[in-house]
Amino acid sequence: MSSGDSPAEQKAEAGMRIAIIEDDNVIREELAKLLERNAYQVVQIRDFENILWELEQSNPDLILLDVCLPFENGYHICEKLREQRKTPVIFVTGRDTAEDELRSILAGGADFITKPYDTMILLEKIKRAIHLSDPQTFREISKNGYTLDMHLSLLKKDGKEIELTRNEFRILYYFFMNDDRVIGREELLEKLWNDKYYLDENVLTVNIARLRKKAAEIGIDDLLKTVRGAGYQL
Repeated sequence: MSSGDSPAEQKAEAGMRIAIIEDDNVIREELAKLLERNAYQVVQIRDFENILWELEQSNPDLILLDVCLPFENGYHICEKLREQRKTPVIFVTGRDTAEDELRSILAGGADFITKPYDTMILLEKIKRAIHLSDPQTFREISKNGYTLDMHLSLLKKDGKEIELTRNEFRILYYFFMNDDRVIGREELLEKLWNDKYYLDENVLTVNIARLRKKAAEIGIDDLLKTVRGAGYQL
């Protein structure tokens, strides 16, 4: 933990359980020692045929997940995991292309770091991911008579609610933070995907269409109005 942490933050972090899913024994052991020196509990997953079962039994607070594993790649494992729980996942991998980082985001990863990694950067990424997964970090924000639950990724209105995917949530949250502005497609692509990847605009169109459809199911008929020639507005 960094020396700048408050005593309360250090107490909250100490004892957090981290699962390491890495088939290289040397790297896994080095990671385990690093985490234990920083007051984390460590679970080393060695049964790569039953990873989800192992995670269910160990119930970690965070997962460090390699991409290249013996029976199934880390992206597929993360996607399956997301169907069961919201445990933050940081991909720790030798792959370093923009496409790999994008795949980690779309699979539901909280962060991504390439090998060989700087240990201080990894520890900071772990601390940040744990902090952002803490329910007390999040709150509900309301606009136009409906509410965005920032912990559970829910859109709510009049006692009804609907769950949003990761990308749907990110898009809607950006509009909540800029609710007085018309936001263009280019800005959305740049801000939400950092303009580092080639992302077909059709992906954005599909996500906005799904957001509107979900919103309509709970009685929100005017979510993300189209402003012709300019973009969208909450």
